Formats: sequence, structure tokens, C-alpha cells
Amino acid sequence: MTIQTASSSFIAAPRVVATLLPIMAVVFTAFLVIGIAMPVLPLHVHDGLGFGTVVVGLVAGSQFAASLISRPWAGHYSDGSGAKHGVVVGLLAAAIAGLFYLLSLGVGGAPLTSVAILLLGRGVLGAAESFIITAAVSWGLALVDTGSTGKVIAWVGSAMFAAFAIGAPAGSALYGAYGFAAIACVTAVAPLVALLLVATLPAVAPAPHARVSFARVIGAVWVPGVGAALGSVGFGAVTTFVALLFAGRGWPNGWLAYTAYALAFILARLVLSHLADAIGGARVALVFALVEAAGQALIWLAVRPEMALAGAALTGFGFSLVYPGFGVEAVRRVPVQSRGLAMGAYTAFLDLAQGLASPALGLIATGASLNVVFLASAVTVLCAALVASWLLAHPAIVEGHPQ
Repeated sequence: MTIQTASSSFIAAPRVVATLLPIMAVVFTAFLVIGIAMPVLPLHVHDGLGFGTVVVGLVAGSQFAASLISRPWAGHYSDGSGAKHGVVVGLLAAAIAGLFYLLSLGVGGAPLTSVAILLLGRGVLGAAESFIITAAVSWGLALVDTGSTGKVIAWVGSAMFAAFAIGAPAGSALYGAYGFAAIACVTAVAPLVALLLVATLPAVAPAPHARVSFARVIGAVWVPGVGAALGSVGFGAVTTFVALLFAGRGWPNGWLAYTAYALAFILARLVLSHLADAIGGARVALVFALVEAAGQALIWLAVRPEMALAGAALTGFGFSLVYPGFGVEAVRRVPVQSRGLAMGAYTAFLDLAQGLASPALGLIATGASLNVVFLASAVTVLCAALVASWLLAHPAIVEGHPQ
């Protein structure tokens, strides 16, 4: 890859972003409902309902487990019925999840029943997230040239994490002023606002093609999928346990860790989103997995809140490009006509990792000091760098996606 080619890719990035802006706006609005719950859901389950860290991990992980189960449907639906329809289905499901949140509050006097309904709501929200992000990325890929795969994955994801950055402080403020009921109401209403925006956007007709089995696509993308799964554990550790770490140590404003993570994530996307297309996804994933692991190690070693915030920022900066790096490798391993299913299969590995990692990290937190969670996460993310090294040594060439 020459300097001139890389420079051209960087210059082309603003044009890609302009094309994707309406889809990014929809994703941003939809993912506010996840962002506002991030810093307060662990506190609601732990302090409000009186459950321990294992149940906190289960409630957080249930969303990712539901996303995992729904990925094949999301991918097939997006490829077969059109990406716009996939986004609509996801937004409607997200609004229903908000209603389950409200219902769980109605039985707050029975904590077991309340947390069971909350788990159901998280499951519905996980399926909603699966449809929204899979269809949105597929929609974006249909609007740009095949040489901009990494930019699409990066920028649609940036809208998601911008929602996290704004949602975290907003959620903390809402929770502090009005309790979990405010979080539930926003979760029910925000997706309906996004539906109004979707209605104004033109649909992209699905490309006619033979149905490809999910198992076949999994076989093509499983190696980069495993890499992304390992790399995502740092994200899960921050979103699930950093608020409890701040609270346990008496550090104020734990929501700042979420915002530091998300702002660093967005900064990396703003400056470096062209890298995966320009120099190769595996190479980018390798370097930034090491950055993410360093961030997790810094949180583990933190003796002051500033160290933990810096670690959260490094984690976000690193994972920002780990995900599109491995994503480029995944998409290049399947035919162009199966991009939606490929993204569904690829992100299924992230869901599996989060569904297993959150409860597992909760067990670690139960048996050890809470900061040890971030040491375990750092070691796991280092394994993602090993997967990226393997991909560098074994490049794939698929018709329509030259390496």
C-alpha cells in the first residue's frame, strides 16, 4: 500500500460519511436507549434490586445472548427483504423493550420477578440491536463502493458510540433525578422517533441471489469473528463493571469513564477510519488490540480515578479500530451478495463473547478484587492480537474482495 493510495483513501472518507449520515442519524437515535442504561443498569440491579455482581453480569449479558440468537434472522432478513425493513423491525422491538422495563418497575416489590422481566426486556432489546446494526451496516455497504467496507463499518459504529457518549451522562442524570422509570420511558420512546427518520429515507432493493446458509458464512468468517470476540471483552468490562469500580472506591462521576471511552472511540474513527481499507484489516486489528489491552491494564493498575479514565479512553481508542479491522477481513471472505449475512455472522461472535464474558467477569469480581476483572480482560484482548497475526500470515482472496 503506497502513501499516495492511503492518502486517497483518507480524502475519500468525507464523501463516504456524507452518504452515510442519514443512516448514522438513525443508528444514533436508536442506540441512545442502550447508552442511557449503561451506567445505571448495574446500579439499578445491584443497589435498587439488591442483587450481586453475578446477576449484574447476567442482566448485562442477556442482551448480547439475545443478539447472538437473532443474528441469522437479522442477516437473512436484511439480505432478503431489504436493509430498511430490517431497521424498522429492530426499532419496533426496541420500543417494546422499553415497555418491559416499565413493567419490571411495576413489580419492584418482588425483586426476583422484577429482574426476570428486566431480563426479558434486555433480551428483546438485544434482538432489536441485532436487526438495527446488521441492517444499518448492510444498508451502508449497498450505498458505497466495495473499497469502502472498513469506512462503512467504522462510521456506522461511530454513530452508535456517539450515542453511548451522550447517553451515559444523560442516563446518569435521568437516573439520579427520576430513577429507572425515566430510563424505561426513553427506551420506549426514542426508537419511535428514529422510525420517523427512517420513513423519509429511500430503501435499497435487495440484490437477487441464491440463499446462502448461515453455517457456510460462519465457516468463512469465524477466524476474524473470534478475533473480534476476544477484542470486544474490553468493551464489555468497561460497560458492565467500571461504574461499580468507581462506586466501590468512592470515586465520583463514574459515568465519565463511559464518556472517555466513547469520545476516544469516536476520535480514532474520525482520524483513522480509512486505515483498514488502506493497509489491511488484520494489520490494523493487530496494532489496536495491543492499544486496547494496554488500556485495560491501566484500569487494573489504577489507584486514582484519572488513571481509570485514561485506561477507559485507551480501551475505546483501541477497540474502535479492532472491530472494523476484523470486519474488513470477514466481509472479504464472502460473496458481495451476502454482506448482510456476513455482518450478522461476524457480529454474532461479539454477542457470544459478551454473553459469556459478562457473567464470567462477574464471577471473577465475586472471588477477587473488582479491578482483577480488567486484568483478565487485558489478557483476553491480547489473544485478539494473536488472531490478527494469524490472519496476516493467511490472507484470503474472495471474488469481488481482493486482499
